[in-house]
Amino acid sequence: MKKGLLIFIGVILLLGDGLFTVLQIEQVVITRFGDPVRVIKEPGLHCKIPFIETATSFDKRLMSVELSALEVTLGDKRRVMVDAFGRYRITDPLRFYQAVGSEAGVLVRLHPVVLGSLSSVLGGVSLSSLLSDNRISTMNKIRDEVNKAAKGFGIDVVDVRIRKTDLPPQNSEAICKRMISEREREAKELRAKGVEVSKIIQSTADKENSIALAEADTKVQILIAEGELEANKIYTEAFSKDKKFFELFRTLESYGEAFNKSNSTFVIAPNNQFCKIMKEKDI
Repeated sequence: MKKGLLIFIGVILLLGDGLFTVLQIEQVVITRFGDPVRVIKEPGLHCKIPFIETATSFDKRLMSVELSALEVTLGDKRRVMVDAFGRYRITDPLRFYQAVGSEAGVLVRLHPVVLGSLSSVLGGVSLSSLLSDNRISTMNKIRDEVNKAAKGFGIDVVDVRIRKTDLPPQNSEAICKRMISEREREAKELRAKGVEVSKIIQSTADKENSIALAEADTKVQILIAEGELEANKIYTEAFSKDKKFFELFRTLESYGEAFNKSNSTFVIAPNNQFCKIMKEKDI
């Protein structure tokens, strides 16, 4: 009874370690004591020698690799920080197993290849070209170079893209300071122009105001003169009808102006014409 149970358990263990399933998204390398013996790419149920052979699976799908930021010198001698990533697919699992070992180790092998291609290709382009539509052809060139170098890893590099391009921190700080200085200079120029325009407007307004006041004063003086002329004309026409009344009226007007102040003192000869009416009236 015990012997049969042990045999049954042994068969289960042999079957459990000897049978394995390959998914549609997988490809498997079978190794025997660490040495690869065959590759399985067809999905389904497969078998291997229990406890002697090992099945190592690799993904068939498109995978990404994140690259660290790299400072490169462009063709126009400008230095920029490039943040890039790549996409690859394992096309030869046996070579991939021998060259890389695992999917986790692909970054160690692919990282220097991509960074080297980035430095080489970007060293021949300018910043303006990198930021224009020519960026696509530049990235395709980098991809082709990386793919050529990565063939030995058993992978096909489908794409290499620059996620972000920044200036180095020291350059960014210098540019920000220069931009601030330029904005301050522009603000000073605008303020100076504003003050100049304000003075011109104020001067023009003062000039127009002075001209308007002078013209108004001239018109007033003309109107006064015309009024006085008309009044004198009326007086002349009115008093010419009675000369004695006119002389009396003008003399009384003179008295009113002369004796308007109570503390006025006059020294006049007795035969002066100014006092003629007062002598006649015995005032």
